[in-house]
Amino acid sequence: MNLPSRKQLSPMRDFIVSRGVSGAVSLLLVTFLVFVGTALLPGDTASALLGQNATPEALAALRRDLGLDQPLLLRYLGWFAHAVRGDFGTSLASGRAVSEVLLPRLGNSLLLASVAAVFLLPVAVGGGIAAAIWQDSWFDRLLGFTSMLFLAMPAFLVGYILIYVFAVRMGWFPSMSVAPFFGGAAAWINILALPVISLVIIGQAHTMKLTRTAILAVLATDYVLMAEVKGISRRRIILRHALPNALSAILSISILTVAYLIVDVVVIEMVFSYPGLGKLMVDSVSYRDLTVVQACGLLFALIFIGMNFLADFLALLVNPRQREPARGA
Repeated sequence: MNLPSRKQLSPMRDFIVSRGVSGAVSLLLVTFLVFVGTALLPGDTASALLGQNATPEALAALRRDLGLDQPLLLRYLGWFAHAVRGDFGTSLASGRAVSEVLLPRLGNSLLLASVAAVFLLPVAVGGGIAAAIWQDSWFDRLLGFTSMLFLAMPAFLVGYILIYVFAVRMGWFPSMSVAPFFGGAAAWINILALPVISLVIIGQAHTMKLTRTAILAVLATDYVLMAEVKGISRRRIILRHALPNALSAILSISILTVAYLIVDVVVIEMVFSYPGLGKLMVDSVSYRDLTVVQACGLLFALIFIGMNFLADFLALLVNPRQREPARGA
């Protein structure tokens, strides 16, 4: 009786295991780098908390209480062991549990990124499909030029331009998104309008170019060339044949765009003083609130790694050929 040389595992299970392991390793490395980065910040945490008039005895006692007298690796392992259980420690600045400080800010950041994604994805994906339909036309060249222009512009510059035009010159929106989160639709628009527009401008260029590239890659396949030889219109070829086959790539691009939006909010929140997780992280660096900075780094890394996993997982689901088990020898 012939036995298989190795056990045949399904691609779906292989994918989950391999990406789970790589995600855990990535999370470990990123959080360690954040931990080391906060430890290398100039100045002394104990001195920043107690002030310049603190006695050496008081500084030494506070360092012992915070664990700053222990080796860096030992401190990191202890922090990570508590963090994976949801215990991020206590904020050094406010004395509150870090989770109580983070959760409202995380909700604000996810709200901003979600609203931006609602507007960005239809514009960017639709624009990429339109550019592929009218390839090399004036419309395609115009989209390519504007995409390159926005890709070259830093996020903070886009925010400051919008503030100058729509807040300073026209007075349509406030320059800072610090209004309380209650009221009618007008209050929500005032709070979110300029930050959302900034994120849409920043993210649409990259997403649009990737969508266009994905569609054109499918158009270069043999079956599409055969359809063109038969006289089928380019628009019908794209919408009926190329688009369904490019769905896996477009889905991955869309989810990764949302992941990048969540990362981009760090800069945008600072520009507009938006009370989100990114602004909290930057402010905590200024206050040397290391426990909050480390928790923010963990959350950003976890969100980004999770969104990457989701993008690849959904791409695997919509592509039946990738789900076929490997044929062993």
